Amino acid sequence: MSTINRCRMRVVTICLPESYVEGMDALIKKDMYPSRSEVIRIAIRDLLIAELWSEKSPTGLRPIPTAAERTSPVPLDRISPVEQYR
Repeated sequence: MSTINRCRMRVVTICLPESYVEGMDALIKKDMYPSRSEVIRIAIRDLLIAELWSEKSPTGLRPIPTAAERTSPVPLDRISPVEQYR
């Protein structure tokens, strides 16, 4: 079982333009990501880091590390999305 599956997650339903869904599917087909959910999780994580949690953000807030980040021997930002599942 992967680390991401042990984290507590909530289901969120969203509507996306067809071109976004096709783009996500193309990334998955290239084996860059294992699923649409993972594409969306990473995109949102990167947005939050850039807009909310970075030193450059007006709030300067820092993220609370996840259980995976606290226990991973290698920082998760140094592992490609697909490698996390192998």
